[in-house]
Amino acid sequence: MTPLGQRLRDLRESRGLTLAVMAEGLGVSAAYLSAVEHGKRARPRSGFLELVNACLNLDWEEAEELRRLSEISRPRVVLDTGGLSPKATELANLMAVRIRELDDSRIDTLLAELRDL
Repeated sequence: MTPLGQRLRDLRESRGLTLAVMAEGLGVSAAYLSAVEHGKRARPRSGFLELVNACLNLDWEEAEELRRLSEISRPRVVLDTGGLSPKATELANLMAVRIRELDDSRIDTLLAELRDL
């Protein structure tokens, strides 16, 4: 699940909407909305987020949060380390191989370090 998918689900559930009802309100299939929530689809376009904003009657801050979360919610990430140092390439490759082994505590530590750059 992506950060955007988790937030969409939380917003939907907090409003007591089923997947099918929200999908109908957005004019998409329940399968598509489920795939977005689970991070199995590419990041939705801004038009989709505008539909979500209208469907859920989001205020400006909530709408901006969805836009920001969309920016960091690519379910499939490709890192191009061409032109970077061998250490940068090693880091990218190790992250790709070992990310599933990291627990939430270690992920939080790495996120904090990277956000502080």
